[in-house]
This record gives sequence, structure tokens and C-alpha cells, in this order.
Amino acid sequence: MGTALVYHEDMTAARLLWDDPECEIECPERLTTALERLQQRGLEQRCLRLAAREASEAELGLVHSPEYVALLQGTQALGTGELQTLSGQYDAVYFHPSTFHCARLAAGAALQLVDAVLAGAVRNGLALVRPPGHHSQRAAANGFCVFNNVAIAAKHAQRQHGLHRILIVDWDVHHGQGIQYIFEDDPRASTDAPWPQVGMGNADYVAAFLHVLLPVAFEFNPELVLVSAGFDSAIGDPEGQMQATPECFAHLTQLLQMLAGGRVCAVLEGGYHLESLSQSVCMMVQALLGDPAPPLSGPMVPHASALESIQSVRVAQAPHWMSLQQQGVAPVLSPSPRSPEGRPSPLLLPGGPEFKAAATQDVAALSSLLDQLRLNPTPPVRTAVALTAPDAALALPSDVLCEERSAPQEETQAWARPHEALAQDRALTALGKVLYLLDRILDGQVSSGIAVTPASAAAATLDVAIRCGLSHGAQRLLCLAVGQLDRPPDLTDDGRNLWLNIGGKEAAALSMFHVSVPLPGTTGGFLSCVLALVLPLAYSFQPDLVLVALGPAHGLRDPQAALLAALLRGPAGGRVLVLVDEESTPQLAVVLARVLHGEAAPSLGPFSMASPEEVQALMQLRGQLEPRWKMLQVASEAGGPGSG
Repeated sequence: MGTALVYHEDMTAARLLWDDPECEIECPERLTTALERLQQRGLEQRCLRLAAREASEAELGLVHSPEYVALLQGTQALGTGELQTLSGQYDAVYFHPSTFHCARLAAGAALQLVDAVLAGAVRNGLALVRPPGHHSQRAAANGFCVFNNVAIAAKHAQRQHGLHRILIVDWDVHHGQGIQYIFEDDPRASTDAPWPQVGMGNADYVAAFLHVLLPVAFEFNPELVLVSAGFDSAIGDPEGQMQATPECFAHLTQLLQMLAGGRVCAVLEGGYHLESLSQSVCMMVQALLGDPAPPLSGPMVPHASALESIQSVRVAQAPHWMSLQQQGVAPVLSPSPRSPEGRPSPLLLPGGPEFKAAATQDVAALSSLLDQLRLNPTPPVRTAVALTAPDAALALPSDVLCEERSAPQEETQAWARPHEALAQDRALTALGKVLYLLDRILDGQVSSGIAVTPASAAAATLDVAIRCGLSHGAQRLLCLAVGQLDRPPDLTDDGRNLWLNIGGKEAAALSMFHVSVPLPGTTGGFLSCVLALVLPLAYSFQPDLVLVALGPAHGLRDPQAALLAALLRGPAGGRVLVLVDEESTPQLAVVLARVLHGEAAPSLGPFSMASPEEVQALMQLRGQLEPRWKMLQVASEAGGPGSG
């Protein structure tokens, strides 16, 4: 299964026919520029291209009143003056003789995408549409939106496909009140969270996902994820005035693909800076295709006002969701939207000198980011597997490389010399494959890999892999050791390595770079450990290489190991090497290869509440580590670092 791209050139027909500075940014070039970028980067060619169809009147009637649909149908025969008069009856809307046709195509594109995903023809996809839809209400256009494309698609999935749990995620900077009003009394759908000020960036969006959206979403266990994909939250956009960079949307998309078996349907909403919009669309499509997300740029320190908003949502939602109750909910602090210098951060008015200066800075920052992305191309091999012995029975994805090559014998022996456990031929052979694969990851030839090691040599192989990684180019290496694996005793806390052990006897932070936590025995405890500890640490540390070692008696079920590996693709830009004890099930290597290759992780099964001991251990660790690793925070520190 692949990724669908749903589009129709007729959606570029509607345009503004009179002067209106507020509405002129919603233009046909929003689609044509995005499509051109997808074609230039070879992404459109990798998708299954579907031509959008018009939604029927019955399908529009799933959300909108017959009178409203009839009113819009009548706009096809109106003159320019009549269209302008009618447009003036709504907030930030313009009509064109082609609007009705375009809006029916936009809604129909969302329906086609949902049908294709739920029929199993594709795994996921993007409907590249205009006009947008999430502000549209039952009988009113609003904010450039005519028909509520995502709401219609959700109702269709419920009625035609019998779905009971649909997650709707809206990351457009403007509140999608249309979707909220349509589904506010429906327990089968779930929606978004607000930002109190402009200037929110990558750390704020990722923090909202880790501390609010994903805990609730895993507990909700959706059958389908619908994304109102608005890119006016991207850097440079005149409407949003936010700082999320294009690659941030690859990370958010990748995180959502952990849900619903990867069935993610994204529908374009806002986004009015053409370059930022088109690059963000490309990043989202790359993630849908399974490509690794580029590393996030900038410091990963959420704004204080973002943390206040996150905590407010957690407090409001905690009575309804066990996943939020078990993480502990601190009191909500009084709102204090501040800039980094402590001053209020008001919305900048278009046309003013401060707005122009900020816009110029954003364009320069965007240009610099795009240059960085061009310097870090996607590796030619996405995933490679090195086995101790070939196994033709393993059902690996067809384009996963089975790596048989090894590092030079002299190099392997030199690394192995300090370790008695590596003296045996089988252990030495396995180490040679690990070293070769590690070098291919570090030199950009392979994105991620899996290597099988003898159980007796697991600790020694991990020790060599850490030292080799640090000496061969990794600036910051995150090691996640699961099971009976001790941290190498002479590994220094020099800021270049972060050791996290899952499966330790007790929760302990022996230093800010040496953390241990017992393996949770419940689904809720495991998810809290991953979402509230492992991933915040990883995103704060910003590693350029992740080593995951599944040692003897690691205790993870295959779906748990797969979810860990899949989620850790994000912080390191996809550069993940998993070391698997050969006593693990052969199927584990297959599952890991699939998720590192971009497929969805298997379901963890029914949600179960974390035990009091698991909750206490997690809260204790977070309290010790928050001063150093800011992505762990879920409430702001008055006057502390990261305020603003």
C-alpha cells in the first residue's frame, strides 16, 4: 500500500474578482505552487494520483443545510457585483462563479481519500484542495471556507464505513470552529487545542503532541485519523505569525502515523506564504511516504505560554481520559503570554514596520532552513538488516537491504580486543556487521538499520557501538538500552551521550545523562514512559544518532519494541540502529524493519491504567530531569528559562 495524492486542476479556477486585502491571500497559486514543488522533488511521482470528484448534494447534506447548499449553487449565475454583495454577508469570504464547483471538488477529494484508505487501496494520503473547510458551519461560510471538507469526510466514514472512533487533528493556526460545532456532541470524534500568542515554534507543537494529543489519542484508539492540515502555522505566514518550520510538519505527521494502523487522511486547510506552504506540504507528503523526517532545527525549549496552554487543556480533559490522570496534573498558572524578553507578544498588524521586519526575518530564516535541508538529502537506502545467519523465511519488505558486508577484519578486531565476550568467532562476525552498518548510517548511505547480536555479547557489542559512533562522527548519541544491560562504567557525562535504560530495578537519574526506569507492566504505564519521558528526553537532547539495544530478557512485546523504534526515528532524523539479541523471536526483526521503513507499528492492544508505582516512578524522574531537559515540562516555571 502507498500514499494517495488527490487533486483537480479545476480547484484553481476560483479567484478574487475585486480588491479585498483580507481575502487576496487565498489564491490559486496556493495549489499550483505546492504541486510544482511536489513534482520537482519527485514526490508526486511516488504517490497514487487520484483526480478529485464532486461531492454529491446528499454528501454535502451530511453537514450542511439544503438551503445553504442551494444558496451556493446559485452563485454560479451571479455577476461580480452580486457576488461581492453576498460575500460581504460573511466573515473573510469571497465568492466566484466557480466557487460552487471548486468547493464540491474539495469536499469530494476528502471523500475519495477516505474511501481509498478505508478500502485498503492506499495506507494514507493528502487531499490538496481549495477552498479550505474547517471554519465552515452548517449554514454559513467563514474564513475562506465554503464546505467543511473534513467534517463531511468524518460523517461519511461514520455512515458509509461504520467507523466508531475518528480522531480529527487541526494544526491550522486558526481555530476550526466549524468542525468543533459539528462534532461537539459526538463522542466518536475528537479535536484540537489553542495557542495564546504568536511566535510558537517547533518545540511548542511537539510538546502539545507529546503531552496532550498523543496520550489521549492512544487511549481513544482511533480507527481513522483526519488532519485539517493548515500551514498558516508555518514560519513566514502572514496570517499565523508562527515559527514552526516545514520539517516540523513531517514530525507531527510521523507521530500521527503511530495511530489507527497508519490510516491518516490529511486535507489542506490554510497556508498563505507560498514557499513556506509548498515546502511544508512536501515535508508532510515525505512523511506519509515513510521517508525519515529531517532533524528539527533550533533549541527545543517550549514557550512558557505554550506550557500554560498545554496544562490548561490537560486539566480540562483529565476527568475524561485516564492517560492524563495517570501523568499527574499540576495547578494551572495564571496566563502570562510573554516574549523571550518578558514583554507581551501582540499580533503584528500587516503593513506596519514591525510586521515587515518580522516577515523579512522569517523569509531569511526559511531560506536558511531550505539550504540546510538541501545539504541533508534522504539516504539512498532507507533500512538495512544485518543477521547473524541468512534466513530466507523472514518476510522483510522487498526494498529492505539484507546487509552481508562487514567492517575490515583488522578494525573489527581492534574494537573487540578489550572485550572477552567478543573473542568468539560468531560474536566477532556479528560485530563486524554492526560496525559496517553503523558506518553506512553515519556517512549517509543508510537511514536506519537492525543488527542481530549473540546474547552473550550484547553488552560488549553495545559498548563498542557507542564508542565507534562517537568517534566516527556522531556529535550527540542517544542510547536506549532495554533489559539487562549496564551503562559502560567509563562512559563520561560530557554532553555527547545520553543513556536511558528501560528495565532497571528502580527509577533513578544518576546524572542528567544517565537515567534508568523499570519496565512498566501496563499499556498505560508503557505509553506514559515513552510519551512523557523517552521522547521528551530525545527531542530535548537532539541526537544525530540513536542506538536502541534490546538485550537479554528485555521483556518487550513485539508491538512495544516496534513503537519505540518507530517513535525514535523522529529526534535523530531517521538515523536509528537497533541491536537485537538473537534469542528474541525472528519475527521481531521483521516488525522492526517494517516500522523503520515507515510502516505503522502494530497495535499495543487495549488500554490499561498505569499502576500507582509506575506513575510515582515517572513523576519522580521527571521532577529530577526537568531543569535540564525542557521538553519534559508540562507547566511553566514563573520567571524561569524558556518563559515566553
